[in-house]
Amino acid sequence: MRHRSLSWKEVLSMFLEFLSVEKGLSSNTVQSYSQDLRKFFLFSQKEKLSWRKAKEEDLVKWIHQQGRAGLSSRSVARMISSLKSFYKFLTRDGIVQKNPTTNISSPRVWLSLPHFLTLKEVEKLLDQPEEDLRGLRDKAMLEILYATGLRVSELVSLKVRDMNLEEGFLICRGKGGKERIVPLGNSAVKALNAYLEKARPLLLRKESDSLFITGRGGALTRQGVWKMLKKYAKKAQLDIQISPHILRHTFATHLLERGADLRSVQIMLGHSQITTTQIYTHVSRRQLRRIYDKFHPRA
Repeated sequence: MRHRSLSWKEVLSMFLEFLSVEKGLSSNTVQSYSQDLRKFFLFSQKEKLSWRKAKEEDLVKWIHQQGRAGLSSRSVARMISSLKSFYKFLTRDGIVQKNPTTNISSPRVWLSLPHFLTLKEVEKLLDQPEEDLRGLRDKAMLEILYATGLRVSELVSLKVRDMNLEEGFLICRGKGGKERIVPLGNSAVKALNAYLEKARPLLLRKESDSLFITGRGGALTRQGVWKMLKKYAKKAQLDIQISPHILRHTFATHLLERGADLRSVQIMLGHSQITTTQIYTHVSRRQLRRIYDKFHPRA
């Protein structure tokens, strides 16, 4: 009965003493555990979650939040270890009945998982460009990155002739000069049409077949895209270290979340091996787990 009345501060103190006395861990290591778990308790309070009744998806949400806030892979891995050790201790001492970290992947697996934006974050980002010449250009670039999952090097190498807006696709040259055809959604087609009709002719100061050009009329660089993306992410107040590759991860993740098959995503991303694309299957595994737990009578 005493366990039920313990506060999180008391439980944390017991756990840290266990690490120091029974496990013999150094004071620096114990301090790291303490910092990690205090962050988790603050998250629990903010989300109105009970640390006693925390579920796997609650912990996964917190771990993802830490990674998306810009923490290093090493720090995220340590946080996972802290959580697993903490709940193993709580279960062993009977403070909680079920260990919610049992099925959470090892830190090594989590390090390879790509960061991605939520749909709401994507929409906020895409809403940032203005209706002026550069804004129309930037809007078209953002829409393409999210609609196709192109690498930034592939984006800046696009030519006007690579667009087929009537049919809704583009031709991209990937690694090794390999060409692939990638579909375009209605939003991307609309943004590209607006850019090609209203902005590009006025930005163009010398003959160029590059699709995206600078204010001086030259071809846009990879650094220019990075700078543009960071500007709009800051304007949208996104709590993530943004990069063009994160939009590529987001493209693949959102497709798989909505039922796309891995082989199709592989083709659109231009991966030569499907094993490269399998990094994204953590999404469908989590989705299947949620569906199973919700609908299976004996889950």
